[in-house]
Amino acid sequence: MGASGSAETTDKQAIGVISEVHGPVVTIECQFLPPLHQALLTPLDGDSCLFEVHQHVDQRHVRAITLHQTSGLRRGMAVYDTGAPLHIPVSPECLGRLLNIFGEPLDGGPPLAAEAYRNVHAPPAALWDSIGTGDLLQTGIKVIDLLCPFVRGGKTGLFGGAGVGKTVLIMEFMHAVAALHQGVSVFAGVGERIREGHELWHEMREAGVMEQTLMAFGQMDESPGVRFRVGLSALSYAEYLRDTMQREVLFVMDNIFRFVQAGSEISSLLGRMPATVGYQPTLISEVAEMQERILSTRAGAITSVQAVYVPADDMTDPAVDAILGHLDSSVVLSREQAGKGIYPAVEPLQSGSRAMDRHVLGDRHYAIAEGVREHLARYRELEDIIAMLGIEELSEQDRKTVLRARKLQRYLTQPFNVVTSQTGIPGISVSLDDTIKDCEAFLRGELDELTEEQCYMQGSISNTAH
Repeated sequence: MGASGSAETTDKQAIGVISEVHGPVVTIECQFLPPLHQALLTPLDGDSCLFEVHQHVDQRHVRAITLHQTSGLRRGMAVYDTGAPLHIPVSPECLGRLLNIFGEPLDGGPPLAAEAYRNVHAPPAALWDSIGTGDLLQTGIKVIDLLCPFVRGGKTGLFGGAGVGKTVLIMEFMHAVAALHQGVSVFAGVGERIREGHELWHEMREAGVMEQTLMAFGQMDESPGVRFRVGLSALSYAEYLRDTMQREVLFVMDNIFRFVQAGSEISSLLGRMPATVGYQPTLISEVAEMQERILSTRAGAITSVQAVYVPADDMTDPAVDAILGHLDSSVVLSREQAGKGIYPAVEPLQSGSRAMDRHVLGDRHYAIAEGVREHLARYRELEDIIAMLGIEELSEQDRKTVLRARKLQRYLTQPFNVVTSQTGIPGISVSLDDTIKDCEAFLRGELDELTEEQCYMQGSISNTAH
């Protein structure tokens, strides 16, 4: 239930009063205890301030997290029950819109004409109604389709620091889903900086992707309650598009680590004892509560891409570990690759997918993917020797392997549709069949006559060279 749509509740009897305000945590003295996750509100300056119940303290008191700024709140203010958890308005017109956690517009457009309301805490689809991951979801991005393929209805983690191209890659996925699969995208901006959100919104419009996209933002300066719940709000829109509109949905979350951080902040404010490395004791269940709702049913599929910040590049961090356990594919972006001008800056030897299986991919795709990995791994081993002694000191076989690996490394780069306006290079989408055919030709030595420059930022070689 949005903040503005709840004013009529104030006609009802108040269920209690505010007795304490500690930053975003409010203690409410109640005549009767509302259930956990219930949305409560108090009138404030002609509008209303929403709370979400998180803790029953004793028989008369609850602790709630505010979903608005707390300035203006004071002790003794009356609190009303909305009668339900947080609900958001849904309608077919939600595509192309930029919304906040309550489903209210952030793009200056008119409010959504609600066809219905959805509970952001809805349970996941029933086990008998859900279906497993399906076939491969081609993205037209060579390095991903070949070495860490996406699975329809699966979850992919995009691991990387700042400035290595996470957002561009995410935008290209959205473009691919709209262009190749006639699907729609839902983008959850969790703890986004206003600058990032503003740039992303404008870039999406310029790239022509926004018409098939819904964006929900919980910005960095908002209450931790907003950053903690905006992912569920966006996921509710994805479920609506899947169940009611029966669309193929790409659910993108940037950044899921900030969702964990917001949960940690709330946990500390509620007085819970921290667990491993200072994280909240409820970390595993909070991550699972969100991840278990990202699934496919007979009505449609939700495929998820989640950007994951890795603290201090430590992949054993408890938060990263909790997220990794739910993923089907992990795409690691490295600063080293970006420094060489290899874009997308995917680190092929660290990235992987559960779909990398002979039975899923077929013998030919699997064998060629393994061959490409072997060439790149051997090149990595020999790099120090080449730097010290030169490539001439290698055996004939190693020299061939290194030269082919360097060409493959450059072949796996490609210009993207969504940055054409900045680079001036038209974006290229390459089918998986063409990628496999080209890589097979590289491994066999059929393209040894090509220079490295001829392989860099190209589409399919076999369609142009021969």
